[in-house]
Amino acid sequence: MDEALELANDGMDKAIDRLRKGLTKVRAGRANPAMLDDVRVDNYGTVMPLNQVATVSVGDARLLVVKPWDRNMLAPVEKAINAQNLGLNPQSDGIVIRLAIPPLTEERRKGLVKQVKEHTEDAKVAIRGTRRECNEFLKESEKDRQISEDQLKKALEKVQEVHDRYIKLVDEITAKKEAEIMEV
Repeated sequence: MDEALELANDGMDKAIDRLRKGLTKVRAGRANPAMLDDVRVDNYGTVMPLNQVATVSVGDARLLVVKPWDRNMLAPVEKAINAQNLGLNPQSDGIVIRLAIPPLTEERRKGLVKQVKEHTEDAKVAIRGTRRECNEFLKESEKDRQISEDQLKKALEKVQEVHDRYIKLVDEITAKKEAEIMEV
């Protein structure tokens, strides 16, 4: 029974982590270094993540500053950022690359909220899948006479409680992100 609850918590924690990671990539009109996590740079024939060839920092609320460790990497970093189609226009001064985050239009905000809802639904599906796996595990245990019918009923209720708690957490995370996006 404890094994099933542990399985439920682990699976649902992973779903929450994926949700949070996915939401960091959704641009909310503010500068966030995580926006550049997927950028890969050609570094002398080797493709590497941006954070392994440069420092990414927040200049202010609407500005990201990318400082390559090697000045010869300015052009490849700029090219990689452009290739990622983030809607950002890199501006280089020979030392650093500045990325101004443009303000979001109402239409773009609604599109971003739609993306957030997709991430949310993916997380909820993963949580429900974990609940289903746990319930099957518990029913199989009862079938094999490892736990009694009463223990099965209590365990199923506990798994449902864990499920409900995680679904509520997903909704809270989503509401916070949507508010951040819609904030003008």
